Amino acid sequence: MTTETASHYDHLEQMSVHDLLTNINAEDKTVPMAVERAIPQMEALVNEIVRRMKKGGRLIYIGAGTSGRLGVVDASECPPTYGVPHDLVIGLMAGGDGAIRKAVEFAEDDAEQAWKDIAPYHPDENDTVIGIAASGRTPYVIGGLNEARKAGLLTGCIVCNAGSAVAQAAEFPVEVVVGPEFVTGSTRMKAGTAQKLVLNMISTSVMIQLGRVKGNKMVDMMLTNIKLQDRAAKMVMSEIGVDRDQAEALLTQFGNVRGAIDGFAQTQK
Repeated sequence: MTTETASHYDHLEQMSVHDLLTNINAEDKTVPMAVERAIPQMEALVNEIVRRMKKGGRLIYIGAGTSGRLGVVDASECPPTYGVPHDLVIGLMAGGDGAIRKAVEFAEDDAEQAWKDIAPYHPDENDTVIGIAASGRTPYVIGGLNEARKAGLLTGCIVCNAGSAVAQAAEFPVEVVVGPEFVTGSTRMKAGTAQKLVLNMISTSVMIQLGRVKGNKMVDMMLTNIKLQDRAAKMVMSEIGVDRDQAEALLTQFGNVRGAIDGFAQTQK
């Protein structure tokens, strides 16, 4: 597995801080190129996800360690960003929510637990399960994908080794082969960066395809802090040409940018 092969660098403890940072950055620069090579795989997966989600399906991430945490992060950011229900994109990780902060020993080695974690959501054939595993050999992920596939769900994965067991378990694998890590085997580095980029690309593309963006703006975002309220007011002002007070009044009345724009349009008829 390339994620486990020796680093291109040695004697790291003898490097200056400048050299450490420069060399890590040099390795990181290779990640987007690896992601680019996987775009055809991502495109096939996203098209299938969108088709199912338009029928009421959900997107479920499963993973362990860094991979699982990245899935949880991506899922948790969809509701505030796009105004979708909290159970539309679901992030599950080996060891449960407690493992987000503190590793749970051997949790990733249970091949039956992922499907048990998915079961309370009453999955059906319109749902998608994406397994996230840098190594491509995590039993938690393999088991979850196998059971999801048996149950008729769409299955995809994000892995950083070619020809892995996780990829074989998924109908639509996304393989981003980033090569050896700067610190040998530390897949929270390049592999984690690649997985984060791919997750961004998948969820953002899906949300746009589902109509959650207007122009280039997050018109359904939740207005949960002053920064977002200010951003929303500026969007409304720009879109329909009202002043700040009118924009804020519309947002208060309708709850989000889309509602404010549509509500204003109705008053002008």
